[in-house]
Amino acid sequence: MIRAFQKGDEIAICSIYNYFVENTHHTFETRSIDVKEMLNRISIILIDYPFLVVENEGEIIAYAYATRWKSRQAYDRTVESTIYIKQGLQGSGLGTVLYSELIKQLKQLNIHCVLGGIALPNPSSISLHKKLGFKNSGVLKEVGYKFSNWIDVDYWALHF
Repeated sequence: MIRAFQKGDEIAICSIYNYFVENTHHTFETRSIDVKEMLNRISIILIDYPFLVVENEGEIIAYAYATRWKSRQAYDRTVESTIYIKQGLQGSGLGTVLYSELIKQLKQLNIHCVLGGIALPNPSSISLHKKLGFKNSGVLKEVGYKFSNWIDVDYWALHF
């Protein structure tokens, strides 16, 4: 079941996210965050944008949201999207359904461009973005440094 974030979801969301912080280059965060910080971040997002979760038998197993891309006014109709699926559940089709719902809600907010930044390599995320109609916008070389490696970020854009 896809639904909007509810108070209390931040505990599971934090757990999902911290797995990726500690074990992957998919986020450029280098230290785990606590539940209080996660709730603070979510609260800021919810002022303007949707924050969706997937709940299965009472457990949060995925989430997706959008944030403002840049602060200047000309960027007001561009957002950056993010999706995380609990480790072990990738490839189930869950990402397609959740991301599609996020995109639908962003269209209703009169957003014009959704950007997805993908830390490389990440073939499953590239596949998801292609499947949903995103077009490649280019790679930023060596813009992140994590686990003693420089990481490129591939940007994908979806325009409405």
